[in-house]
Amino acid sequence: MCEPTTATMLLATTIASSAIQYDQAKQQQKNAYQRQLRQNELAKKNALQRYASEQLKIRQQRDLTVEKAFEASKKARKARATFETTAGDAGLAISGSTQALLNDYYRTEGLYNASLARNMDINVSQFNRNMDAIQFGQEAQSTYVQPPNSALLFASSALNVANTYYSSQLALENNDLMTGQQKKSYSTQGKTYNPPR
Repeated sequence: MCEPTTATMLLATTIASSAIQYDQAKQQQKNAYQRQLRQNELAKKNALQRYASEQLKIRQQRDLTVEKAFEASKKARKARATFETTAGDAGLAISGSTQALLNDYYRTEGLYNASLARNMDINVSQFNRNMDAIQFGQEAQSTYVQPPNSALLFASSALNVANTYYSSQLALENNDLMTGQQKKSYSTQGKTYNPPR
């Protein structure tokens, strides 16, 4: 009688232990899943803030460039208008040297505007590189999300119980003791089993 009780208790203990381990593993998987989601949420929030900051910076740079171009154009027009009015009031026709001087105003304004446009192109290129870097940073900060897999945990626990059961049965057979199944089949053949004392 001692052997079946020990085997039964071992099996019951294994089942209880596996149930506790299953619950703990399931909770650990849920916690890990929540951490993964939170990490990805933080990475996305960080990226959105950096996107907004970069977009604000490029808009401010564009507005500053437009304002500089407008002020330069206004200043150049005022200088040309003053020059043309002075020449016209004096009754002077615009001569070749006067025309060259006037053209110099246009050339200077054009060079300044071209310089502003080049600087803005450089800023836009840098903006695009920064946006790519932000996206890469978000991907680097994000983590692989693995939802809890209760079915796999249950299967693992069930296999653990089965392994313990079959290991105990094998141990009984190796010690020349009858297993529970052997005792049932022995007693069903009309014979009774009398354990040794």
